[in-house]
Amino acid sequence: MLYSYSLEERILFEDNHIIIINKQPSEIVQADKTKDEPLSETIKKYLKKKYNKPGNVFLGVVHRLDRPVSGAVIFAKTGKALGRLNKMLRNKEIHKTYWAVVKNMPPEKQGHLIHYIYKNKQKNKSFIYKKEIKNSLLAELKYKIINKSKDYFLLKIDLLTGRHHQIRAQLAHIGCPIKGDIKYGFSRTNKNASIHLHAKKINLIHPVKNEQLTITAKPPNDIIWNFFENT
Repeated sequence: MLYSYSLEERILFEDNHIIIINKQPSEIVQADKTKDEPLSETIKKYLKKKYNKPGNVFLGVVHRLDRPVSGAVIFAKTGKALGRLNKMLRNKEIHKTYWAVVKNMPPEKQGHLIHYIYKNKQKNKSFIYKKEIKNSLLAELKYKIINKSKDYFLLKIDLLTGRHHQIRAQLAHIGCPIKGDIKYGFSRTNKNASIHLHAKKINLIHPVKNEQLTITAKPPNDIIWNFFENT
């Protein structure tokens, strides 16, 4: 079941320069071919109303999460912040930690996955290779088992490169597709079309104030996430 919360309830951080939102699994970050309202437009409406802004509201999308994925997403409220955040992303100065729920135990309790990833645009799917192929990109992450239930394992993922469907594809490659992710080999979908992948934490230096920020996002309200949150 998908539990819907208002945008105001999902604001993790906001000041004059940036706003960080806990994205729900059903939301798209930017407009796509579905023509559903993206999270970016919802935030613009919120800012326009809250601050009684005339005309268009500036909002820069710093990074994205796949539609079925939940968790912390950063948006820039000023051009200055957007430019600096984009540079920080390129320099790997924004550190993202994810939680992933998988049914199969990984080959090791913790590991460092280094692959090459190729995005097939027609299939909207990424494929993993051990060696570099034409148009592939380096994909790198670290994982650690941090909890387990009767049926599932909870992995903490430190994302070292940000590639298309990277966590989903790399975990599937080692035999651990994420719960609900039938595109990458899980046996069945979740009822709400989500997958159990959540952007749990973001660490960064504020792009304007030069202060350390550590932002944590609570996972969606379902029986599996609740179990791992409370044990």
